[in-house]
Amino acid sequence: MTNPAMPRRKVRRLVRQEPPVSVFKPAGVPARELETIVLTVDEYEAIRLADSEGLGQRDACEAMRVSQPTFNRILSSGRMKMATALVKGCVLRIEGGHYLLGDGTGTFECAQCGHIMKRSGKNPTSCPKCGSTDLRWIRRRV
Repeated sequence: MTNPAMPRRKVRRLVRQEPPVSVFKPAGVPARELETIVLTVDEYEAIRLADSEGLGQRDACEAMRVSQPTFNRILSSGRMKMATALVKGCVLRIEGGHYLLGDGTGTFECAQCGHIMKRSGKNPTSCPKCGSTDLRWIRRRV
């Protein structure tokens, strides 16, 4: 029986790739003198899909495997953080978040114990061998 006061378990957001650059800062000012704003990897992915790739909300939320309201919240939060960093001249660091790396198909490897698992239906959320939730998508070899 579930406790009605307990929040729902967060679904991992699907991210195709991690950002190629993880820190942006204003030129000429040492980072230690600036405030840092953290943009999560899933917020980065939402901005990438909507603003850089030009996907509509329906396609973008399908790509991340989240609902449209969830995608909207992730995107709004990410845009607000980016705007704040630009306007205030803050360091913008991209890290963390609750995400699964890959395109949602193929094979996954547990980063903890190295166990390999095939996707069957839904993406695996944890390793059956060690229980870790740190899973990495492995590109299929042709």
